[in-house]
Amino acid sequence: MAVSWRAAALFFSALLAVACGDFGSSMPGAPVKADMNDPGLKSALQLAVAEHNKRSGGEFYSKVSRVIQAQKQIVAGIKYIFSVKMAYTVCRKTAVKKRCAINRNKKLAKPFICDFEVWSQPWLNKSSVVKSSCKN
Repeated sequence: MAVSWRAAALFFSALLAVACGDFGSSMPGAPVKADMNDPGLKSALQLAVAEHNKRSGGEFYSKVSRVIQAQKQIVAGIKYIFSVKMAYTVCRKTAVKKRCAINRNKKLAKPFICDFEVWSQPWLNKSSVVKSSCKN
């Protein structure tokens, strides 16, 4: 009898692994690719970049040069997940902020990659950056 239970458990484990492999990206609660035209997504990315600029020790503001990946996940609100390429602009943090272009000099722009996660609870009018990590 124990052998048949083991065989059944093995069979159902294999079946579950195959099902998750084929349908894992559409499972409820899993992150999904986000539309860059979504106003909530744009707002979340702006918040993440603003927080990054406040906390970074650089002399110049940073700006997103390219969105590598944008996802959202429903988790007691919406978690926006970003991987972006950033670069330094021509605007110093000591100056009044205006529209800042990315520095054309590659040595001064110093491109780098950042991963951000922003948790939004729109019904509470609340958003916060829950993850911010950058690497050169």
